[in-house]
Amino acid sequence: MERSVFEELVQQGLARIPERFRRLLRNVAILVADEPTPAQLRKGGVRPGSLLLGLYEGVPRISRYGQEPMLPDKITVFQKSIEAVARTPAAIREEVARTVWHELGHHFGLSEHAVRRAEQRRR
Repeated sequence: MERSVFEELVQQGLARIPERFRRLLRNVAILVADEPTPAQLRKGGVRPGSLLLGLYEGVPRISRYGQEPMLPDKITVFQKSIEAVARTPAAIREEVARTVWHELGHHFGLSEHAVRRAEQRRR
């Protein structure tokens, strides 16, 4: 899939986030990269042979305690990783939306376990 099309899917995924959460997004960069770097794989706690679909890097909003301004948080969505698990355009669109939701959960301070529980409730 061309990068511009994938980036549009990321924007569409962001647009699916309920307004009450989108309105709280400040100082967050959402980027697309082909694949995670070795350092990002370590940060994401990814085991060898596993894929990292997205990564949140920053200080969760719940932990800031009024310390703004800070460097922007960063959410990276990894295109080749998502394309490896989702083969059709529709499946890619859904996986991108799930990944954006997941990483934004971390931005708002949810642990990996809490994000996964919230994802199960959403389904």
